[in-house]
Amino acid sequence: MSADVRPIAESELPDWLRAVHTGFLTATRVTDSDVAQRAKYNDLARTQGAFDSGTGRCVGAFRSFPQELTVPGGAAVRTTAISNVGVLPTHRRQGLLTRMMRAEFDAARERGDVLATLIAAEYPIYGRYGFGPATALTEWEIDVPRTGLDRRLSGPADGGRIDLVDAAEFRRFGPALHERLRAVTPGAVDRGERWWNVATGVEEMSHRPYKEKFHAVYRSAEGEVEGVAVYTSDDHWTDAKVPQHTVEVVDLLAVSPRAERALWHFLCSIDWVLRIRTGFRAPDDLLPHLLPDPRSARVLTSADFLWVRVLDVVRALGARTYEVPGVLVLEVADEVGPAAGRYRLDAGAGVCARTEEPADLRLGVSELGSLYLGDQSAVRLAALGRLTEERPGAAALADAVFRTARRPWCPDMF
Repeated sequence: MSADVRPIAESELPDWLRAVHTGFLTATRVTDSDVAQRAKYNDLARTQGAFDSGTGRCVGAFRSFPQELTVPGGAAVRTTAISNVGVLPTHRRQGLLTRMMRAEFDAARERGDVLATLIAAEYPIYGRYGFGPATALTEWEIDVPRTGLDRRLSGPADGGRIDLVDAAEFRRFGPALHERLRAVTPGAVDRGERWWNVATGVEEMSHRPYKEKFHAVYRSAEGEVEGVAVYTSDDHWTDAKVPQHTVEVVDLLAVSPRAERALWHFLCSIDWVLRIRTGFRAPDDLLPHLLPDPRSARVLTSADFLWVRVLDVVRALGARTYEVPGVLVLEVADEVGPAAGRYRLDAGAGVCARTEEPADLRLGVSELGSLYLGDQSAVRLAALGRLTEERPGAAALADAVFRTARRPWCPDMF
């Protein structure tokens, strides 16, 4: 079978969206409202489809959109975010994804994008396109009675206060609060209008109807909004009519440790609640140790999350800051993209340039993506055979240079 890979026309959006739903097993039909929402937000020039040459049916989908990614030091780096990627089971193993990915890399180079990002549904797929897992996440379940907290306390002990607000008020202050968090969180990405509209019920998708949420906002003693917890709850009762509810945290943003502490303690104080599922948090989140008994929070999930693909090595390495000064010459292999070459990184000056100097380290572009935000160890990659040390001690220096005091975290699926 042969297929034509190209950006879609507006009239082809329903067929493209049907391919997305089929590939992700989310729905069997496409509504007019779904198509209208996609038409509003999708850039058709960045929305690719693979069309079967015999039937004309869309059998593969691919979309990208502009994104800003916060890197160590606080810079927001221009990124192409890739989403809605899938090929129907009837047309796999025919190179359709490779063709769409190569077209995206060519377009990203013309746009001047520094990085590409995605959330990998399957681990083995994206390494061959130069992506590497760059952030991780952890989800905990809190056994509330075991926490050791005094649930009779009526509010934060720091002079702040917590108020319950509706979705409309969250929509008003949420974007500014998120921008404050994003500015100091390597791995965080920007949230656009569609994200906020879907999160607050202004818009919804037919296959994923909006569920009402609770919003608890923390204000400091000075009256400044420093955090918010967005959550839902089930309605579980025993046969003896005893409430045993589980709270699901959908989003928790905090720009200060006091806000983070106050919000988790508030959630643990809600009557009828026995368990709290925390949602996806940073792997070194403060949470377990904000509780008198950290063992009351057990790990449910620990996994990779955001994957990074370096497109422009010079600009990418020059955009972030480094923990210690040092000079490294990196030989980067890149079979399908533009990153191949030898680069000299002066971490103290924050400068990267192409060079002919002998390499200290040899690595693939996917390994560079894993190192980029500071979450991976060069020494570990060398031990795994995924990085070659040409100069003794270079991997240890790379660890000292690239690693960050706190681990990067991406709060958002996209």
